[in-house]
This record gives sequence, C-alpha cells and structure tokens, in this order.
Amino acid sequence: MVCDTAIGYRFRCLRTNGVLDMKFLEKFFKIKELWEEKQRAEQEAAAAVEAARVAKLSPKELATEKKEPWVAVLTTQVNKDNIRNGFFELDWNEYFIRELRLNGYQGESEEEIVDKWFTELCKNVGTEEGIDMNRRAAGYINVNNLGNGRTERS
Repeated sequence: MVCDTAIGYRFRCLRTNGVLDMKFLEKFFKIKELWEEKQRAEQEAAAAVEAARVAKLSPKELATEKKEPWVAVLTTQVNKDNIRNGFFELDWNEYFIRELRLNGYQGESEEEIVDKWFTELCKNVGTEEGIDMNRRAAGYINVNNLGNGRTERS
C-alpha cells in the first residue's frame, strides 16, 4: 500500500510538471525496486498465511491434503479384569484405505478392510515374538462399530 501510494503520488507530481520520460521516472524514483519490494512483501505475507493455516491442521488433515496414507492409534485400553483382552481405537484417511486395497486387502467397508489389516499386523507381531497365534486360549476379538468410520476391537 505504501509503495503504491508513493509511486502514484510521485508520478502524479511529475506528470503535472510535464515530465513524460518513463525511464527517467523509473530510475529517479526507483519504481522497479519499489515494485519488487512490494512483490516480495506480498509473497512473504502469503507464505506466512499459508504456514499459519498448515500449522492448524491435524496430522490426519495434513496427510490427507498431501494425498498420503495415514493411520494412527487413537486410544488403547486393557481390560483390568482380564489382561488378555483390550482394544485399540484406530483412525485413518482415504489414502490409507487406497494403499490397503492396492496391497490386496478386501472388504465391504473401510472398517472391514482396516480390521483385516490390523488383525494380520497383530498376528505378525505375535509370530515374530514366537507366540502361537492359532491358540484359542489367547482370548477373543470383539469388533464394535463406533460409527463415523471408527471401530473398537476388544
């Protein structure tokens, strides 16, 4: 704003005095430098606004905006009466579902696809630790649909 005002004022003054040489005007009043300074200031302001907007995004929103797969464990609960039972609450974005589908996971709903992935992940972790994952005494899995794209497994 200050740049535009200064340029406009200086130009009006010189024009009324009969000076018409634009190269002289540009050189004398450093119009090019003022214009470049204004452009830099506008770019810096836009970058600051964008940085503030991005800083307010959740990790899920940021990954979704970047079109990257995202999944997170929101909560973990363990049954205090039976330590073998508990649940994890997961959240994910559409790109995570796409990644699972590309890797062969199928299901009628996103929850079913994620449940299959999570079950396989847990079995793989148990197997790597030398646990027989086929034993029935290890407990059971109860799937509870919480709605809004979330399930509870206990």
